[in-house]
Amino acid sequence: METLLFNLIWVIPLLTVLACIPIPATCERALRTVHTASVSFVLLVVCVLTYRVFALGADPADPASAPFALRFFTDIPWLSAFNAHYIVGADGLNMLLLALTAFIVWAGVLVSYKIKGNQKVFFALIQLLATSVYGVYMSFDLVLFFVFYEMEALCMYLMIACYGSGRRDYGGKKLTLTLAFGSSMILATLFGLYFESGTGSWSLMEISKVTLPMDFQMWAFPLMFMGFAVSSSLFPFHFWSPDGHSAAPTAVSMLAAGVMMKMGAYGCLRFAMFLMPEAAKIWLPYVVALLIFNVVLGPFIAIRHKDLKYITAYSSISHLGLIFLGLAALTPVGLRGASLQMISHGFLTGLFFATIGMIYERTHTRDITEMGGIMKKMPFLGVGFVIAGFAGLGLPGFSGFIAESTIFIGAFQQDSTLTRIVTVLAILSITTTAVYILQTANRMLHGPMPAKFQTLTDGCFREKLVIVVLVFCLLLIGIFPGPFADMLDLSIAPIFEKLKVTSY
Repeated sequence: METLLFNLIWVIPLLTVLACIPIPATCERALRTVHTASVSFVLLVVCVLTYRVFALGADPADPASAPFALRFFTDIPWLSAFNAHYIVGADGLNMLLLALTAFIVWAGVLVSYKIKGNQKVFFALIQLLATSVYGVYMSFDLVLFFVFYEMEALCMYLMIACYGSGRRDYGGKKLTLTLAFGSSMILATLFGLYFESGTGSWSLMEISKVTLPMDFQMWAFPLMFMGFAVSSSLFPFHFWSPDGHSAAPTAVSMLAAGVMMKMGAYGCLRFAMFLMPEAAKIWLPYVVALLIFNVVLGPFIAIRHKDLKYITAYSSISHLGLIFLGLAALTPVGLRGASLQMISHGFLTGLFFATIGMIYERTHTRDITEMGGIMKKMPFLGVGFVIAGFAGLGLPGFSGFIAESTIFIGAFQQDSTLTRIVTVLAILSITTTAVYILQTANRMLHGPMPAKFQTLTDGCFREKLVIVVLVFCLLLIGIFPGPFADMLDLSIAPIFEKLKVTSY
């Protein structure tokens, strides 16, 4: 029964789209009700299954999923011409990423009740995007994984181009073309893995049993790693993120920053580093050098911007850089911190973009110089934004503090001067982060209020519920990190076993 429910996670969104076809586009209330019920049910299923994975802990898993201890494992022949199988399953890392996705999709639907345009199409695209992301975090066959991975780019473009604001066509095309460039690099290495491994299989588990030639690893690893890193805005492929976020509607920004950008880091860890560990040891020091832009210069760029979404986008680039710092540390603690940061940053950016969208819906501006004193009219939304800012600062009690501290400790355990220097710079950059967060909050929420904002209203029950739930998730991980760390450690163990490195 649990395995069936697990497989339904990515199917239910598709069934919801089909169920809504007969409903006229003018029946917006009925459409919202159906989609809300759908995402709420998926969220419930994912939460129950996540608890089951935690409860099972180190209990024996399906032997066919070795070296991973995958739960709800399913292996069914799919495309016989390519010898591709429908292989899905989940360990602790996968289930936590699925839970993150379910929460952000649920929140994205709730904050989109007043989206302008054809709501029938908009909610259908959200469900298709959810299908894509769920499939990515469930797949362990390379063909199946890539099919799901490619779905999200088209959905993102349509949602930005049709429902976005500002330079929406430009932002959508920039995002889609950049992600397509990364996907082409990934596809090239997937074919290389299939032929070079000699297994005749696309299964991640089967390919991992083969030691790939070093000359293949040396060109395939950077190609695959950077292909995935495009999605996570690693320098120099960060440029799509600010324009894409600024043009996107609120729900799309939440999904892009909260979920989609984690797909890249997940791919780097689960595929590139796991399948090509020897090349990872050689190439990752160069990645550390690239992180100087992400973790140090990113916050300085954020200080200069006045648009709320640009500020949050560059903040995300900085925080995502910490994930790569944890991966590049090549220590168990660093990998655990990187995985925790994926979850933590997903909830954080979801909360940030949700509150920004709610404020924009009322003020019709994202320019902080045009705001002021709105805390008087929107105290709940203002407090939500401030909490998001404090969580972004890594305030103790929130998930960011645990995740970032773990990354810093893991990075310092690596006996590399460059890694330690970048780690120190990353720690010092927290001061810069405080500058733009406090500066933004002060200009928006305090001071004299423009006359045009006198009629502003605070968040409704639905919007307040989204903020409360996302804040609760940030606090839950920050106050009780132990269960989450235990789940991630079991997932990281087989990856670190292949890396087993103490120095560069």
